Amino acid sequence: MTAAALGGEVEVPTIDGGRSRVKIPPGSQTGRQMRLRGKGMPALRGGGVGDMLIELAVETPVNLTSRQKELLKEFEKLSEDNNPESSSFFSKVKSFWDGMKG
Repeated sequence: MTAAALGGEVEVPTIDGGRSRVKIPPGSQTGRQMRLRGKGMPALRGGGVGDMLIELAVETPVNLTSRQKELLKEFEKLSEDNNPESSSFFSKVKSFWDGMKG
């Protein structure tokens, strides 16, 4: 979750059994796809190696301590305008209901 929000690097397994470090851009959301060039399957007729696509899945933390919960509640209060998906959803719902009233 923090790497997705702040940006950073994560290590992912590759098809050949190795591992590769991937830079995660700040603000990344679940479902974002990234390409690892030259880390995919070998071409059938000896034309090199293809690319490997990965899809990000942002994991929600579980079993939080009371301090972690406190920090997340404080973060929530400070970040009402920083959630593009929910902000967009709620503005669409609001405009829908406003249109129904008129």
